[in-house]
Amino acid sequence: MRHVTRGRAAVCGLVMCAGGAVALAAGAAGTPEPATIFGFSAADGTRELAFEQRFDAALDPADLRGWLKTLSAGANHVGAPHDKANAELVRDLFRQWGWNAQIEEFEVLYPTLKQHSLELIAPTRFTASLQEPPIEGDATSTRTDGLAPYNEYGADGDVTGELVYLNYGMPEDYRALARRGIDVKGKIVIARYGKGWRGLKPKLAQQHGAIACIIYSDPRDDGYARGDIYPQGGWRPPAGLQRGSVADMAVYPGDPLTPGIGATKDAKRLPIAEARTILKIPVMPISYADAQPLLAALAGPVAPGDWRGALPITYHVGPGPARVHIAIASDWSLKPVYDVIAKIPGSERPDEWVVRGNHRDGWVFGAWDPLSGHVAMLAEAKGIGALLKSGWKPRRTLIYASWDGEEAGLLGSTEWAEAHASELQHKAVLYLNSDTNARGFLHPEGSHSLQHLVNDVARTVKDPETGVSSQARLRARVLVEGFDKDPSDERDVAAEKAREARSAARSGDLAMGALGSGSDYSAFLQHLGLTTLSIEYAGEEDQDGVYHSNYDSFDHYVRFGDPTFAYGIAEAQTVGHVILRIADAPVLPLEFTGFADTMRDYVEDLHKLLDERRTRAAELTPLLDQNAYRLAADPTRAVGAPEREAPVPDLNLAPLDAVLPRLKTSAAAYDAAYARLTAGEIKLSGPQRKQLDALLQGMELRLTDPRGLPGRDWFHHLVYAPGLLTGYAVKTMPGVREAIEAGRWNEAERYAAMTAERLSAYAEGIEQATALMSGSR
Repeated sequence: MRHVTRGRAAVCGLVMCAGGAVALAAGAAGTPEPATIFGFSAADGTRELAFEQRFDAALDPADLRGWLKTLSAGANHVGAPHDKANAELVRDLFRQWGWNAQIEEFEVLYPTLKQHSLELIAPTRFTASLQEPPIEGDATSTRTDGLAPYNEYGADGDVTGELVYLNYGMPEDYRALARRGIDVKGKIVIARYGKGWRGLKPKLAQQHGAIACIIYSDPRDDGYARGDIYPQGGWRPPAGLQRGSVADMAVYPGDPLTPGIGATKDAKRLPIAEARTILKIPVMPISYADAQPLLAALAGPVAPGDWRGALPITYHVGPGPARVHIAIASDWSLKPVYDVIAKIPGSERPDEWVVRGNHRDGWVFGAWDPLSGHVAMLAEAKGIGALLKSGWKPRRTLIYASWDGEEAGLLGSTEWAEAHASELQHKAVLYLNSDTNARGFLHPEGSHSLQHLVNDVARTVKDPETGVSSQARLRARVLVEGFDKDPSDERDVAAEKAREARSAARSGDLAMGALGSGSDYSAFLQHLGLTTLSIEYAGEEDQDGVYHSNYDSFDHYVRFGDPTFAYGIAEAQTVGHVILRIADAPVLPLEFTGFADTMRDYVEDLHKLLDERRTRAAELTPLLDQNAYRLAADPTRAVGAPEREAPVPDLNLAPLDAVLPRLKTSAAAYDAAYARLTAGEIKLSGPQRKQLDALLQGMELRLTDPRGLPGRDWFHHLVYAPGLLTGYAVKTMPGVREAIEAGRWNEAERYAAMTAERLSAYAEGIEQATALMSGSR
């Protein structure tokens, strides 16, 4: 499901410390193995590196290629025969490799299309094809067993109305329409994919009174304006289109009828009409071949410059004279999802679980999304199985999960996490996720207590194309992007780049991004409060143009994704080494200085956001008072002034400011004590190490509040969450940030105090762990 901007690496715009260039130069010569690795003594670290080399030796790109071809040979959506067959195949592979593997089944609401149509009925007539024809050289594109193009969890309906073009359909686009005197109430809107998650487009359209929403793929975003189209190149052909869920996952993911509980056969379910995540208007995805006649039929104002795509037409906004008729009907029945759960019991600490997952289902064949990541996970499982057969047993329990139903709304992972919530919160020490994978750069995101571990692993994994370490290559990318700054970056992106720059300059580690949503980690991190990590490689593939289409196929991937599967091996090595180190480390390898620095940056971002809002409001007021917008406007193309913005009051962020010094001090003390522990200067007994692990296992949970976020109590995490109006993109300290952005000042102060309280509890946990290592209470 997850679709992020792949044009930049996970860490961007970093300004390195003085040693950065030296580190880059050293990395260019190769990847020397470090004398020690984080979390292990020198002797144990040497043995661990040798052990990881044995694991690497079992990884074979031919395996990944063969599994991908088999798994993507048929349609992989929920309810498809091939989806169940793949679940059984994956279960049997795990068993063959020595894992205890079972299929765990849930029953979820999964509407499937029965019929749909789209017609332009005025001022001319046109009937959309709503089909993706076969492409020469793509073997599976001729199959007819895949899902027809539709948007999951849009409403059934039969409506006719005037058409309005809405750019990307984001909040700022409605403000731009309002300045032109255009209202979408009672209209059908058409928006292009991009800028925000697809589910926000119909949600906002519904809130503004539209009766239906069409979403199309403009060639400026992922078609011929980006590169050669498939099959000559990798980009979206004219009839290609993007399926996808439009469930309101910013409220809660998973089965719409069982929020907060596992969707077992006997689960208590909501009536469909009461499910908050199902839309009330029809939604339809179309190709740019089908969109062009609709857009060409529009009149009204010419669209603003940044609204214009790459079709050979003049983009008008409407409304009308284009009138459109849409009809959609679906089968709204329950359908099974099949999660494959494979386990290896821990030899010393079986009640500490290291959980690893990647989804298996696709909208059609899903070679890139998600099977490119899934086959890398299978390679890890096979490599671990080889170690198991050689006599090794992990210290902690390993659980590998092949999730089903992710594409519709993180169904399989969310239902499993909700069904096992209490056990996971008491036992899981890590959830590690991946999704897609391809040529390019390491892309790590997650709990910042894992930042140093990820950097440590990345120093030992070679980039397949250059021979330097994955960390060294990413560092080079970051340095180049830091020099070649992108002036089009939005505020949140620029703030994240600045934060990452400061973090890298302080510690020498490359900073990790924070997690929003769009893949299977949501339930584990944001609902249950588990330490969570997402790792994949990306940035050099030409796969975006076939995202969620019939052409996300084996034939496309082996040309434009990762032709030699070298990056599939790099992914398996990177993730596998993280898993093995956490599975076998004497004490969980967490580090908190990076976390404390990151929290300081997040609080600084809140202050900057307030200052920016205050400055904007102050500067806008005299412009409005002086009628500047009316005087500056072209009277033949009237555009009204923006709405007046209320003055920004003094907001009390003092609780957040006050907790930061304590967090920094406690983190530094813990990291120093942990270094002494791994060096052998501190001795802990087996029970003491287990007690220390128990403290560390519960650290992320301390950042959660069972009351949740405003209007969406499923999301418990007060530091990381998807934005209510961004979809996949993260909002850090979301209770505070989103209240500031919406001008809800009392709510912002309340969540500032709540978030500070959770950070204080986190600092207390760090201090308890340090005291345990120091022999005091």
